[in-house]
Amino acid sequence: MLLCIDCGNTNTVFSIWDGESWLCTLRTSTHHSRTADAYFTWFSTLLSHYGIDPKIDDVIISTTVPRVVFNLRVFCDRFFNLRPLVVGKPDCALPIAPRVDYDTGVGPDRLANAAGAFARHGGDCVVVDFGTATNFDVVAEDGAYVGGVIAPGVNLSLEALALGAAALPHVDITKPEQVIGTNTVGCIQSGVFWGYIGLIEGITARIKAEYGRSMKVIGTGGLAPLFAQGELLFDTIEDDLTMYGLTVIHKYNKDNPSHE
Repeated sequence: MLLCIDCGNTNTVFSIWDGESWLCTLRTSTHHSRTADAYFTWFSTLLSHYGIDPKIDDVIISTTVPRVVFNLRVFCDRFFNLRPLVVGKPDCALPIAPRVDYDTGVGPDRLANAAGAFARHGGDCVVVDFGTATNFDVVAEDGAYVGGVIAPGVNLSLEALALGAAALPHVDITKPEQVIGTNTVGCIQSGVFWGYIGLIEGITARIKAEYGRSMKVIGTGGLAPLFAQGELLFDTIEDDLTMYGLTVIHKYNKDNPSHE
């Protein structure tokens, strides 16, 4: 059993992979001060609730929040007697190294997206990942991550609007019935929803034109289905792409131990 942990700026996801499918996926908010004991209490309580009693054989971690790595390592060592693979660290090799500017760090989640997209669809694709930021990850023909785009995330934009404009409320994102809003909430929802539709369409079109090849567009992240409603934005939507990419990276390291 492989435990995959993806720790983002907002949420942390734990998923258990049995080699063929996911046994469960558990989510919690990200806090850099959460201790190993707190992780285990939350994790074991939910597993017990769902009646799952797996034997964890390996752990792989992807995190965009470096401060959580220490407590996650302690969690793995103390409760599973395991040393986890951490994407982006020297002892965690990638199937294909990224091709970006020298000395440029690439987010571990983007590396996992590239690995997962290539394993499922081959190269020449764009992954649009809706998280705290909205990331566009470009995957080359051979599976290498070769760059992308980072835009403000949908919820981050809504929070900034509510904080920066005293007269405007915080609203939930949804697809409005019409573009022209007839009240304040409707105006904000229309601006955010159709604004991000335009952003996705525009950026993916420019990526394709600059790349010069036919490309598949893959949506992932919690809001991908919302923005795909009635719009031809994505060729496919895969909510587990990042986690699946972690299983690909883990398998590569198990099959190629000589890099250590």
